[in-house]
Amino acid sequence: MRFTRLLALVLLLAACQPQPSTRLRLVADGQTRDLPAGDLVPAHILADAGIAYSTSDRLLANGIPVPLDSPLPSGRVTLQLRRALNFRLAAPNGQFSLASSAWTVGEALLEAGVNLYVSDRLDPSADAPLEDGMVVVLAPGRDLLVRAAGGSTRVHSSAATVGQALAEAGIPLMGLDRAEPSENDALPADGQIRLVRVAESVTSAYKVIPYETQLIVSAELQPPAQDVLDPGEVGLALSRTRLRFEDGVEVGRAVESETVVRQPRTRVARSSFWAAKEMYATSYHPCVAGACSYGTSSGMKAGYGVVALNLDWYRALKGVRVYIPGYGLGVVGDVCPGCVGKPWIDLGYDQGNYVGWSSYVTVYFLAPAPLDIPWFLK
Repeated sequence: MRFTRLLALVLLLAACQPQPSTRLRLVADGQTRDLPAGDLVPAHILADAGIAYSTSDRLLANGIPVPLDSPLPSGRVTLQLRRALNFRLAAPNGQFSLASSAWTVGEALLEAGVNLYVSDRLDPSADAPLEDGMVVVLAPGRDLLVRAAGGSTRVHSSAATVGQALAEAGIPLMGLDRAEPSENDALPADGQIRLVRVAESVTSAYKVIPYETQLIVSAELQPPAQDVLDPGEVGLALSRTRLRFEDGVEVGRAVESETVVRQPRTRVARSSFWAAKEMYATSYHPCVAGACSYGTSSGMKAGYGVVALNLDWYRALKGVRVYIPGYGLGVVGDVCPGCVGKPWIDLGYDQGNYVGWSSYVTVYFLAPAPLDIPWFLK
């Protein structure tokens, strides 16, 4: 019973205490003033204070945004009016004049209905304080398709260049890699980027240097004999070659250097002939149907050992000694008017020992060689 009486007394005393009055402080347009609370409706408070209000402005009660037409809580209240700031938005589709009382650029754009994505590029950044007269540049991200040897990757980027877009997507160009368009080009209008992975390697290998052959034409050897005085020796070089690969496929190689390890040694050979030529062979004798003619173009007497060639060959080889297997030695001493259309030699015979020929044979041209070797025997 005593507890009940004590509780009633406490409640009675509390009810008799004076209720705390509302104290209102208004901060607006750079001024601070204490005002009577009135009905605590912000719109009325501003009107009584003669302060104009725009829908872009923002009201905060003790730092918390409050609506214009709802009563403020009782007690100690600081009502702050944040004026809207004018700024311009520069975007790909044009420039826009906006106003906002937001604290940051990002908040102001969201209030204006501009959705921002991680890949969008904003200058100043989204968390930068909003300032009056500020120009905000927005570069929205674009959808890109990056094609590479391993497959395709879809990328959303607002980068200024192809290289920056690839780096932001986690597939940067490295080393000799290249992109199409190139890494410093702007993003392509069709959104297509080709990434080519490039690698190079250097290989070393030994390379044979062939020897030259010195041919000594000698009349000391019986035709068509040849012998070797020095077999010679191939040389050796160490070659460094750079190989280039694109997407794993070799696309080129270039010799960077060659170092001669061993010089080649010339092969020296002796030969009884200075040229050999496969020719069609026929034969003739000076007498036909009892009539004999021993004259030749060179003045030599027709017969065994005098061979004839077509006019061009005769002019180039007049007086040159030849050896024909199965015939023996001969001298170019006459013109064969019918020896045309192929390499052709007509073999002379004496009247009494004529042998008919009609076959291909190797003709050896013996020392000494003419000063000017004809083109058809080179």
